[in-house]
Amino acid sequence: MTLAAVNVAFGYRGAPVGRGVSCAVDAGEVLCLLGPNGGGKTTLLKTLLGLIPAQGGAITIDGRALADFARPELARRLGYVPQAHNALFPFTVREVVLMGRAARVGLFSAPSAQDRDAARQALHALGIDHLADRTYTTISGGERQMTLIARALAQEPAILVMDEPTANLDFGNQTRVIEQIAKLAAQGLGILLSTHDPDHAFACADQVALLRGGDLIALGSPQETLTSDMLRRLYGVDVAVTYLTDVGRYVCTPSFNRSPRGETT
Repeated sequence: MTLAAVNVAFGYRGAPVGRGVSCAVDAGEVLCLLGPNGGGKTTLLKTLLGLIPAQGGAITIDGRALADFARPELARRLGYVPQAHNALFPFTVREVVLMGRAARVGLFSAPSAQDRDAARQALHALGIDHLADRTYTTISGGERQMTLIARALAQEPAILVMDEPTANLDFGNQTRVIEQIAKLAAQGLGILLSTHDPDHAFACADQVALLRGGDLIALGSPQETLTSDMLRRLYGVDVAVTYLTDVGRYVCTPSFNRSPRGETT
């Protein structure tokens, strides 16, 4: 399955955010969206999900216009992991994940054995079976993020859209989430995610889209797009991009214009 945008303009009524964005994500591929705060990443993701109407251009799923899909039909193709989720009721983790089956359950139907099995498999796929009976409001931020990913997986979508899935997570939980993203793509899931960290793109992305001020300024492989010059243009800071042979990938190091400890300028 392919989710594609062609020359898309996006924003809110009376408040345009971006224009001329073209990109696509296929099954088994990770497309990483990077850009500074206020650059339009979340608005673009919501537009690609059909949560906000596009202001121009075309968005399609396998060539069919996004607007032609009914919401339940769309939910069976696209899964969404939001940037943050504050639960108001003390649902268990199992119940939160089971909510992902809503698109496949009739309006007045109770979850079936198949639905419960899908939720169980999603918990197992992310290695959080042990959290199933815990109360969602009492688990850690990293565990909540894994739960939200499991909820989206329980929908059994072909494309998973994730808005800053590592936001507010510690280093260990960020690493676990990125590892899971790579595993899910290897299993055939298409993934579109936004992040602030170029290193995350180097770790898991097949394609990178750079968004600044609503404009798509680059699209290509991580090696093609995440150069020192392009990152300086994107974030306004000097960045060194270095290949680490011991880990087998590139990393980004910002320059803080500081002298080594003990030296004076």
